Amino acid sequence: MTPAGPPRRGRLPLRLRRAPVAWERQRPTWREARPALIADALKRAQARPSGNWYVVAASRDLRADRPVARTVEGHEVVLWRDQRGDLVAGPGVCPHLGAPLRDSPVHCGTLVCHWHGLALDGAPSAGWEPWPAHDDGVLLWVRLDDVGGEEPTAVPTVPVRPDPDHALVAVYTGSGRCKPEDVVANRLDPWHGAWFHPYSFVDLTVVSTPRPPDEPAVPDAFTVDVSFKVAGRLIVPVRAEFTAPGPRTVVMRITDGEGEGSVVETHATPLGADATGTPRTAVVEAVVAASGRPGFALMRRVGPLLAPLVRRAAGRLWRDDLAYAERRWSLRSTGRFPG
Repeated sequence: MTPAGPPRRGRLPLRLRRAPVAWERQRPTWREARPALIADALKRAQARPSGNWYVVAASRDLRADRPVARTVEGHEVVLWRDQRGDLVAGPGVCPHLGAPLRDSPVHCGTLVCHWHGLALDGAPSAGWEPWPAHDDGVLLWVRLDDVGGEEPTAVPTVPVRPDPDHALVAVYTGSGRCKPEDVVANRLDPWHGAWFHPYSFVDLTVVSTPRPPDEPAVPDAFTVDVSFKVAGRLIVPVRAEFTAPGPRTVVMRITDGEGEGSVVETHATPLGADATGTPRTAVVEAVVAASGRPGFALMRRVGPLLAPLVRRAAGRLWRDDLAYAERRWSLRSTGRFPG
């Protein structure tokens, strides 16, 4: 399928939606959202290597005086910065008597266990061994070779994104009762946008889909024309591209329109099973927005004030999309999923 022409960029980012269509009268998309097409895109994503790297938190979550603690597939992980400011990661269980290192303070780059004072400066000590970690300036990653089971890589594959120092950055984190593939499958179904999220998206058209096996020249991406709702009939039309560079990552990149080059990275990290045996997955979604418009520099300077609003908007979307992913897992786990 050849994409139609991208939306034109006007002098102002906002447009007036001149012929709004009521939600129930918009064109159905269920015939286009073919289960096999989504399943094939998911299968290709799952086949791509990750180097055993997992996104665990936002870079800005990490403070100098306390660690960040997360769980990845049942493994407690603790992260902090050493005296040089380098990121350190390792098991979140104290090797002495099992204290939760998540509750321990950091003094001058050293994590000090609050049970008996075992001091960890990031080097191997008393049976504690660090794990490879990476801070890309937006997100924190940890490499868990025992969990991933792949050929490890020195650093994670970080999607191309605008320079965080010249962009508006906001990171949302949530969790649901599902597996990472259910989150990725949600993102590889762009057709649901205007139906499931009418408060955010209107006039959505999927103009091209990933390559079939016999057409390797076609990009392995979904290309979408969509308008973001601002208020009332005010919209921002863009063209966006959805790709899956790894088994647990989907990237939406604006390729034309306001904020060209901006990205929304969705990372799905397995947390492990809960007490009932149900898998849980964390969603860590980074919005890295940039614009060449003169007014964007001011908006970036007040980024710390805008970031909570962006996270709130992402949270509203993910309240629905995690329900979507949880429903998919529930059906899959009981053999009722029709896709």
